[in-house]
Amino acid sequence: MLDFNELTTDDRIVLRYRLATQTDAGESLTDALGTVLQVSDTQIVLQTRSGPVAVRRSAITHAKRIPPAPVRRSRSPRTPGA
Repeated sequence: MLDFNELTTDDRIVLRYRLATQTDAGESLTDALGTVLQVSDTQIVLQTRSGPVAVRRSAITHAKRIPPAPVRRSRSPRTPGA
């Protein structure tokens, strides 16, 4: 797993972590993908598309660094009759 002590702000990572609630099927897991805003002894804060997400370090099951997001290209306007 990723060494959180090596993370810097602006690193892009993906985390898989346990949710506080459990279902009848057992643990519930979810993912967060974003840019590191803060790393502390107790949590990691990521800036995701939908806003900041704070994840308890004890809840993280997997983590890895990922490359920067691809640049989105705009589509050229459609010409009439095409």
